[in-house]
Amino acid sequence: MIELIANIDVDDLSAALAFYVDGLGLTVRRRFGDFGVELSGASSSVFLLVKPAGTTPAPGSAPRDYRRHWTPVHLDFVVDDVDAAAARAVRAGARLEGEVRTHRWGRVAHLADPFGHGVCLIQFLNRGYDEVADP
Repeated sequence: MIELIANIDVDDLSAALAFYVDGLGLTVRRRFGDFGVELSGASSSVFLLVKPAGTTPAPGSAPRDYRRHWTPVHLDFVVDDVDAAAARAVRAGARLEGEVRTHRWGRVAHLADPFGHGVCLIQFLNRGYDEVADP
C-alpha cells in the first residue's frame, strides 16, 4: 500500500494553524520548529510547510505566490454538515467562492484558504459518488 500525505506550503504558520485547526478541525500531531507542523484528523497526514512567498520549489519552477491561484490538484475535506463547516472555515480566514452547491452525490462548498489554495468541503448524500459511478 502507498501512503498518501498532503503538503501545503504557507508563508504564515500561525494563520495556517488558525485555518486548518480552528477552521477545519484538524489537530497538531507534531511540530518541526519554525519549519512546519504535521496535522492529524484527516484520512491522511497534512503537513503545513513554511515557505516564503517568492521562493521556488525547484529550479525553473514558478515562484510561490499566495494570492488566489489555481492548480489542478486540490484538497477535498469530507464533512458531516457542509453549511456549518463552511461557516467555520470562513470565520478562520477562508473565502467562500460561490454558493454551496447540491449535486446528486452530495453538497460542495468551494473555498480558498488564507494562502490562495483551493479547498473543497464535501458532504456526501445518499450513496455519495456511487450515485454517479458507472455500474
